[in-house]
This record gives sequence, C-alpha cells and structure tokens, in this order.
Amino acid sequence: MKNFLYLITLCFSIISCIREAPLNPEADIEEFTIDAQFLSSTTIIDQANSKILIYLKPDAYQNGVSPTLKLSKGATVSPASGTKLNFSQPVFYTVQSESGENQKIYEVDVVEIGNWTFNFETWTANTTDKYEFPLDNNVQLWSSGNPGAALAGVAQQADAYPTKSTVNGLNGTKAAEMRTIPGTTLSEFLGIKLIPGSFFLGDFNANQALINPLAATEFGQPYFELPDKFTGYYKYSPGATFQDQNGNAVSGQTDRFSLYAVLYNGPTRLNGTNINTSDQVVARAELPNTTSHRAFTRFEVPFNYIPGKVAGNNLMVAIVASSSYQGDQYRGAIGSKLTVDSLRIIAK
Repeated sequence: MKNFLYLITLCFSIISCIREAPLNPEADIEEFTIDAQFLSSTTIIDQANSKILIYLKPDAYQNGVSPTLKLSKGATVSPASGTKLNFSQPVFYTVQSESGENQKIYEVDVVEIGNWTFNFETWTANTTDKYEFPLDNNVQLWSSGNPGAALAGVAQQADAYPTKSTVNGLNGTKAAEMRTIPGTTLSEFLGIKLIPGSFFLGDFNANQALINPLAATEFGQPYFELPDKFTGYYKYSPGATFQDQNGNAVSGQTDRFSLYAVLYNGPTRLNGTNINTSDQVVARAELPNTTSHRAFTRFEVPFNYIPGKVAGNNLMVAIVASSSYQGDQYRGAIGSKLTVDSLRIIAK
C-alpha cells in the first residue's frame, strides 16, 4: 500500500512538473528554405536586424516562390510556411512565440546588385545595439564585425564601434571608416586584447560569433560577369604601438591595413576561416598595404586569375577591408584607421 501511494504521489508530481513547464518565449525564423534552382546564392537570415535576404533568379522573382520555414518551438507565423510569395509589394513575416508574449516581424529583401560602385552615402543603425551599416537601394549588402563587438560589450553608440560612417569622405561626402579599438572587459576575459575595424560585402552570422568568430564573417554577393579590376579610394594611418595577441608591444613593427576583392565559385559563402585558402577561389585583386596615406589616394588593381581554376555558374565577389591586416589574429595597433570610399568592381 505504501508503495502504491508513493507511485500515485510520483505520478501527480510528474504531471504537475509538466503543467508548470513554461511555454517557449522565442519568436524566431530559424530556417528559410527556397528550392535551390530558384536562387543565385544562399539565403541570409539577419536576426539582429530582423531581415531575410534572398537572391532570386529573374524568373523566380517574376513568378514567385514558396518558402518553407522552420520556427522557434511552438511559434506560429503569418503568412504560413509554404505560402507562395510575389514581390509586387513589400513582404513581411510576423512570428508569434508559443508563450504569446513576444512577436517578431521579419522583412524580406530581394537582393539584386545592378551597379558595382559603392559610395556609402546612405547609412542606418541597428535598432538595439546602435551600430551603423550602409544601405544600397534600401538593401543591406555590407556588414562588419560590429555585431560581434556589440556582443563583447562595446557601448551602444555609433561612435564607439570599430566600423562606422564618416563625413570626411571623398570630396566631403560620406565614407566607411574602420578603427582598431581596445578590447572590452568581456573580450579581454576571452583573451582578445584589441578589436579591429572590419568591413565587407556579405553578412555577419551572429550564431557563430561566440563559437567561431572568424566563421561569423560570411563574405560575398552574387556576380554575373568576370571582374577585371578593383578600384576605389582609401586613406590610412597606423596606430602608435603594434601589439601581439597577448597585448605585448612588438618593437620595430608597424600596423598595416587590408583591402582586397575575391572572385569565387558559390553559392556557398566563404568566411574568415577560408577566404585565403579555399579551392573555391578563382581570382584575387589585392591592394599593396606597405604605404600609409593620410589623404585619399586612388587605387586600381587587377584581378589575378589562378591558373587552372574554372569560373562556374554561381559566381560570388567579396570585398574585404580591415584597419589591421593581422586583426583576425588579434594583432595590430590600437588607433589604426582605414577609410574607404567609391569602391568599384569593373567587369571585363
């Protein structure tokens, strides 16, 4: 009888625990899947800015597509997963959490780059963390390491981040400015003594930021020709003291910047772990970085095609810039500053 009563009590305890389990408060679109035959590149879910960037081929844009969605546990979405979309009007998805306490609205942007000249005149800010990023025809094509810096605890104001806009651009216009800044309390706890400014065509995958920071930088946008030259304007001043990854001064070494473009076979994007080593790379155009210029200087460098590499049907071009060329190893000089403007990819 005692054992029987104990069993009943245990069952009621289990049922009570099940009833008390909280409903999921998350309201995220975790996956957004479109049949690959309709895409020119992989889809990007920008959780930080509640945007979904899709790269549709012309026929798919005209005829519409039916995405399949994976949501947070128990969440609901409108329009429903599998609903056919056309893009005659802006498209939004509204996700309601299982608990009912949170709602998230995602905007769907169809990315089509018609002009590969980037002047960085229009900027906006992340609503939560306040870092800036440029827009091209109201679409975000460029990203930076700023979302990672936000996770590291950089102050939530535009001027505090390593990458931002500046009004000191070419001929008094706006431009993109990168600075190498000191690490934060959190980053130094993780062994990161400085944070370089970085700026690139592509996306920052926040899901990878704390697991593998280099993999979080997803480089490239679809390109439909063969590039010939990479041109633009830059100015650079190195910081006073070059330091190693442990924060120790390195005598006789001066910081340098990094500015280059890469043509590679997609649609899978390259990232900070493999942009210099991947077999997908077809050609590179890299600006020599041994000379500093405190005034804007024009550059023009050719794309050097790798012998034996064949350009496929899903080409991507990445443009990557950093205020410290060894910033991926957390080496550089605090105070180094690189400014770029009017970057352009010229086709053959």
